Amino acid sequence: MTDLLRAAGAVLWRGEESSPEVAVIHRPDYDDWTFPKGKLKSGEHVIAAGLREVREETGLTVVLGRALPPVHYMSAGRLKRVDYWTGRALSDDGFEPGEEVDELRWLPVEQARRLLTYEWDAGLLRALRAAPLVTVPLVLVRHGSAGSRNEWADDDAARPLDTDGASQAANLATALPAYRPESLVSSPSARCVQTLEPYAERVGADIRIEPLLSEESQDPQKTPALVRGITQPAVVCSHGKVLPALIQALSGTNVHLRKGAFSVLHRVGDKVVSVERYPA
Repeated sequence: MTDLLRAAGAVLWRGEESSPEVAVIHRPDYDDWTFPKGKLKSGEHVIAAGLREVREETGLTVVLGRALPPVHYMSAGRLKRVDYWTGRALSDDGFEPGEEVDELRWLPVEQARRLLTYEWDAGLLRALRAAPLVTVPLVLVRHGSAGSRNEWADDDAARPLDTDGASQAANLATALPAYRPESLVSSPSARCVQTLEPYAERVGADIRIEPLLSEESQDPQKTPALVRGITQPAVVCSHGKVLPALIQALSGTNVHLRKGAFSVLHRVGDKVVSVERYPA
């Protein structure tokens, strides 16, 4: 729907997972209490927008957890969709009251529920408590666009990203800070490595090459075992002929990814508690 308005935000929590406090903000223009959120900029990835809006409205830099159900409502005669995630603060630049947001409060969930203006926000609190809050993200990326395999005369593993693929890789680099991956792992193919390079350069990280993630060397037992053994937050880049079976083996979920798109598996120990899919 071309008329759809898009926004993104987060339900921020702190403290013990069993009894968290959540952050609610007051907007003087609307005289309402709600969660931090805001509109996407042109071409901005929805996850990057969520990070930016939270930082602008609260002063907090956050790491995102699992996605919460999106909220839909009418705004100025147009349907609006707001994507939300759980979020924990990594750093705090200090909240500064402004024209858009003049107050921030950290409250226990039940107190926040009573203060919130909108029923859909209360629904987000129910979703917040419905599954674990502390999870370890595994981001599985399909490499970006790399032109036509049939039109590439050299070794296919050397086929590079094309202009669209480079744009997809740059956009991915704006979304990955949401998950703070500690390991970057890639198929040896140039197009996979290049998909992770913008983020790797941004954070000064190395990319680990794993032949088991390639189309030629993938193995139905060894490849899932390799990825399952990555227990820290991580991003893994591979191919359209590898990822569906890999995601199925890890989570029991069927996920198809277009080039440049990615799936986020949130794990608690060996168990996957949430599977998400995002466009390039």
